[in-house]
Amino acid sequence: MAESWTVLKMLSWMTDFFADKGIDNPRLDAQLMLAWLLGLDRIGLYMQHDRPLDAAELDRLRSLVRRRGQREPLQYLLGETEFWSLPFKVSPAVLIPRADTEILVEESLKHAASEGSLIDVGTGSGAIAISLASELSQWQVTAFDISGDALAIAKANAELNHLSQRIDFCQGTLAELPAEKYDLIVSNPPYIDADEWTGLMPEVRDHEPKLALVAANNGLECYQLLAVQAVRCLNPGGWLLVEIGYQQGDAVMRLFEMAGLKNVYLRHDYAGQPRVVGGQL
Repeated sequence: MAESWTVLKMLSWMTDFFADKGIDNPRLDAQLMLAWLLGLDRIGLYMQHDRPLDAAELDRLRSLVRRRGQREPLQYLLGETEFWSLPFKVSPAVLIPRADTEILVEESLKHAASEGSLIDVGTGSGAIAISLASELSQWQVTAFDISGDALAIAKANAELNHLSQRIDFCQGTLAELPAEKYDLIVSNPPYIDADEWTGLMPEVRDHEPKLALVAANNGLECYQLLAVQAVRCLNPGGWLLVEIGYQQGDAVMRLFEMAGLKNVYLRHDYAGQPRVVGGQL
């Protein structure tokens, strides 16, 4: 008689396999992958722990497990993720939204009046722009990126979250932002130095778009460009808010101050790491 692979048995095997491959949080990855495949949530997995998987389910799962074992990001394998409690489609054309970036959304909301305009520079999947549009119903939102492929995904995500009519999409380089005025400029720009590239996790180094990760001048080039342009693009009293690398806080604050921004400050995330720098025109 053929061996029966139940939900619980498969979860145990997947967890051990992922742990052996050096994957962080192997049990969580196993739960999320199997739940997605079976159309369940994580609680549902344990309510149906003795359910056997059929041959088609096993074939699909083995393919996903093999690719995850080769360190393809789980979010790319599933084609989706969550950010700010909203659903987002993702592909290797965009960075995978991280929970830490929600700090940038939080800070943006603190500086947002009842109405205004904002631009998300380097929007990628659209996670920041769409999250802010979902909270700021009276704001004009622009999602800006150099990549047409990224903008296509951002547009799909705006439609997925029923916000297509609230967001303008614009393609261009960070060196030349649109000739508009904004009350908020927000950005999670490339900030990894090229020398750090080879030391990144395989999921990032081998699969996420390098264009969205690496910046010149010790990872500071984009902050310099944003700070200088903020003086031209912000309305009086407007804010520039950026996510930073954990060692870049002091350097980015100096760049903001040198550009003429005031009330420059640093916000840490909930793990105590420097995460966001803000400055006001």
